[in-house]
Amino acid sequence: MSVLMSENGRLLTGWGRTGASRAMVAGPLDTGRLQALVASRPPGGVLARGSGLSYGDAAQNAGGYVLSPVTLPSVELAADGERVRASASATFADVLAAIVPHGRILPALPGTSGVTVGGAIAADVHGKNQRADGSLSAWLEEIELIDGTGALRRLTPDCDPSGFRATVGGMGLTGIVIAATIRLLPVLSARIRVTARRLPDLDALLGALDGSRSRYTVAWVDTTASGASLGRGVLDEGDHLTGTDPELGQETLAYSPGPGHRAPSLGFCPVTHASARAFNSLWFRKAPRSKTSLTGLPAFFHRLDAIAGWNRALGPRGFVQYQFAVPDGAEQVVAGVLAAVQRERCAPFLGTLKRFGPASRGHLSFAMPGWSLAIDMPAGNPRVAPLLNRLDGQVAEAGGRVYLAKDGRLPGAALAAMYPELPGWQAVRARFDPAGVFRSDLGRRVGLC
Repeated sequence: MSVLMSENGRLLTGWGRTGASRAMVAGPLDTGRLQALVASRPPGGVLARGSGLSYGDAAQNAGGYVLSPVTLPSVELAADGERVRASASATFADVLAAIVPHGRILPALPGTSGVTVGGAIAADVHGKNQRADGSLSAWLEEIELIDGTGALRRLTPDCDPSGFRATVGGMGLTGIVIAATIRLLPVLSARIRVTARRLPDLDALLGALDGSRSRYTVAWVDTTASGASLGRGVLDEGDHLTGTDPELGQETLAYSPGPGHRAPSLGFCPVTHASARAFNSLWFRKAPRSKTSLTGLPAFFHRLDAIAGWNRALGPRGFVQYQFAVPDGAEQVVAGVLAAVQRERCAPFLGTLKRFGPASRGHLSFAMPGWSLAIDMPAGNPRVAPLLNRLDGQVAEAGGRVYLAKDGRLPGAALAAMYPELPGWQAVRARFDPAGVFRSDLGRRVGLC
C-alpha cells in the first residue's frame, strides 16, 4: 500500500530545519511498484528518504518525488548470528532490538538510533569506533538497489566494486536501496565500561584521542573556550564488557532505549554568544577529572535520543552543523576553526571531536585518516554563512572535506577539491542512472545531479 500526498506535496526539511522545499511524498511501496515508478521517469525525479536526520537538504527533492518510507521495515538475523539482512526503512533501533538479545551489535553506530539502514548506506555512517572498525561500508556484504532504469541490482565489494563504492556514501543518487546485509560484532553484555576524562586544552585532547586504545572514543569540545584553554574538553573512552556485568550479575541482553522526553518547540533561538559560553563553561566544570562507570548502550551511543525533537528547541530558523575531516598533520585547521567561530561570535553551542582511522570505501565517503570536528551553530546568525565559506577553503587546502550528510550550504565549486574521487562516482552514476532519475536538493546545489 502507498500513501501519496496532495497535489501541492509536503514541505520537507532536514534535521537542522533550514532550506525547506516541497515534494510529492510516497511510500511505502513494494519492489515492483518502486521499479515501475523509477522506470516511468517522473518529472522532477525521485529520491529515497530515511528518517530525515541528515542535517541539511540531502533528503529533499524540490518539485519531484520523495519516497518516505521507501519500504516496510524488516529485520532478518542469520541463523549463525553473524550477519543481518534489513530493509532500507528499518531503523538502527529496529535492528538493535532484534540482534542484541542474540549477543550481536551493529559495527557502526552513529549518534542517533533513528537513522535508517538506507540512509546509513547513503551517508556511509561512522561511529565512535571508526578508528578501530572503519565506517559502515567496511561491514556491508550486499546492497540491494533499484537503478535508474528500474532494474534490481545486487552490489557487493567484489561484484561490481565500482558500483558498490559509488553507492556507499553516494547520498542516494545512484539508486534506491531496498535492503542490505551487514556483518555484525559479537558482544557479551549490553553494557559499556566508560572512562571520562577532563582535559585542559586542545593539545591534551588530541594527544589523549591519539593515544587511546579503547574501541570507542569521542570528545566533547568546549567550543567557546579561548586562549590557553582553547579546545579543552571531555574525552569518553568505552569498551564492551568481556564477561558478566559485575553490577547486574547474570545479565539479560537487550536493547531498550525507552521513550524520549519531548523537547519544547520554541518561537525564538535561545542560543546566543553569551548563552553558548555559559552552557559550555558549566558543562566543562561539572565534568569529572576522571571517572569510570558502566552504562547501557542507548546512554553511551545515542545520548541525544533521550530528548525527542530536540532540534525544535533551537528556534524556528534552525541550526547548521559544520562537520569536516582533515588528515594527520593538519591539526592546526582544527584549532583555527575553533578560534574562528569564537572570533566571529557564531555562538557555537556544541562540538564533537573524533580520531579517524582507515578511509572509507566510497567515492564520496567522508571518513579519512585524521581528525573530524563537528560544530553546531544557530542558522539565523548572519556571521555563520560567510565564515563557513572561508573555512571551506582552509579545509580543502589541507586535504580535508566537509561531511555531505551534515551539509546544507557547501558551494558546488568546493566539492571537487574535497572529494578527488568524484570522477569515479560520476562515471558510475552515468552507468546506473543514464536518464538522471535520481535527484536531490543537495545534488543540484553541489552539481551531483
